[in-house]
Amino acid sequence: MTIKIKSPAFDNGQFIPSRYTCDGENINPPLEFSGISKDAESLVLVVDSPEVPSRDWIHWLVWNIDPRFKKIAPGEIPDGARETRNDFFVPGYRGPCPPWGIVHRYQFKIFALDAKLKLAHDATNKEVQKAMQSHIIEHALLSGIYKKR
Repeated sequence: MTIKIKSPAFDNGQFIPSRYTCDGENINPPLEFSGISKDAESLVLVVDSPEVPSRDWIHWLVWNIDPRFKKIAPGEIPDGARETRNDFFVPGYRGPCPPWGIVHRYQFKIFALDAKLKLAHDATNKEVQKAMQSHIIEHALLSGIYKKR
């Protein structure tokens, strides 16, 4: 099986509803995972925007998600999972918020790891992403776009 990520709120490559952006409730959209390897010990979810010139802008990073979780509801994180501070300098999700009139792309990436990450509770994005690199079994991507109207 191959890991997959999708959202009932929007299709791959389509517009993210404003409810899940800075123009709405600014809560995470519902996400669903399938095809997770039986060898997975944990999952990492990274939501970023590759449209920022200097680097991918982190909107949300959740690590040590139990691989038995198949869904994340709007405004929630799975029990036992950890969130890092995003590039808005706060823990948790901050949705798409591009400059007025410009379409930006947003990536929802799920990674299956062969281990739970042993990091401090307040680990940074860089620490999580560095620690996970040697443990990735498989990954999947859901892409969405958003433009302020």
